[in-house]
Amino acid sequence: MQLNLQNRRILLGVTGSISAYKACDLARLFVKSGASVQVVMSPSAERFVSALTFEALTRNPVLTHTNENWSSSLNHIDAGKEAELLVIAPATANTVNKLSKGIADNILLQTALAFKGPILVAPAANTQMLKNHYTEGSIKMLKVNDIEIVEPQSKLLACGDTGAGALAEPEEIFYQSARALLRDPFWSDRRVVVTGGGTREKIDEVRYISNYSSGKMANALATALYLKGADVCLITTRSASDLPASVYTIDVESAEEMLDYTTDAIRVAKKGVMSKASMNSSDPRMLIQKTPFLFMAAAVADYKPKFPQESKLKKASLGESWSLELVQTPDILSSLNKDGIRTVAFKAEMDAEHGLEHAKALLEQKEVDAVCYNLLENSESFGTDDNEISFITKTSVTPLGRADKLTLAQKILDESKALADD
Repeated sequence: MQLNLQNRRILLGVTGSISAYKACDLARLFVKSGASVQVVMSPSAERFVSALTFEALTRNPVLTHTNENWSSSLNHIDAGKEAELLVIAPATANTVNKLSKGIADNILLQTALAFKGPILVAPAANTQMLKNHYTEGSIKMLKVNDIEIVEPQSKLLACGDTGAGALAEPEEIFYQSARALLRDPFWSDRRVVVTGGGTREKIDEVRYISNYSSGKMANALATALYLKGADVCLITTRSASDLPASVYTIDVESAEEMLDYTTDAIRVAKKGVMSKASMNSSDPRMLIQKTPFLFMAAAVADYKPKFPQESKLKKASLGESWSLELVQTPDILSSLNKDGIRTVAFKAEMDAEHGLEHAKALLEQKEVDAVCYNLLENSESFGTDDNEISFITKTSVTPLGRADKLTLAQKILDESKALADD
């Protein structure tokens, strides 16, 4: 999914880690999204990647200890003034420890000390260097000072050790950076449940009944919510590799399983979210009580086999024809307790004449607050990267137009704000 960071200004700090080459991929992701990227390199970073590489990727001059210029904006004060976000990736253990103490003995640390906006730090170092109590204390101190840490990966490190210390994937750093820029006060820390994909109803150990739903709309909604700061739980039959890693995902198969997990997720969502200020407090009044949302984007099978088999059915024993007895699956939207939440249903139709009326009827039939209506042409309309949706409430029908699914998801979230007062 392509994010839009058009005209956003990002300062990318690079330190002397073997993973400095991954900062090139990160810079490329920022530029591809439309952001303007200014790179500042510590002296040791230049031992791994040249400033020329970043200049070619960003089309902007790179700030180093050898070219700081006070007759232009290429200096550690003005660079910070022009940026909205500082991302330090990779950040060595040395940089992490100095940053937490306010030490500014190189051009990158001087820039960080002068920067007054949000900062993200993605550590990359040997496991024992990160586990050292000095480094652990420094990371805690950075978090206390509202500096966001992009946790390193656990894998085989360049030094030959195995453990936590590898730089997070550039895509994950990119997502967390975009979240810092796109956070929306309405959605921030609000608990949201999203369902997606087409349920699979078991016939036997190798066969099932399902539908053409790809789950892409649900993935786009989960991504858009994450970027706006929401606490997202995605319950889906079609998990995707391009989702932010921080999106909590539950993989399910059947309608019954989806109902059970959705019921539990809504129960948890109603409990509220702990704010940063209340992490060390037992006072329940410190919980952020924002009305939770449910986006029911899953395509739930209407029927399931009455007698699913525990083994593979043999064609020879079934004969030339096979009659499969079906029973209705549970109606998830009708079964859920929707008190205290806002619910947005999704309705796909192929009836151009009556589809809109069928979608409007869901407001009363399923007792939901809004419906996203999508008129399809045929089965080939499933799985596409774009869509066309109308957002329906009891008082209005708002066409959102045709767009890629992430853009549509953001439009849906904008319309959904009116459903809650908090």
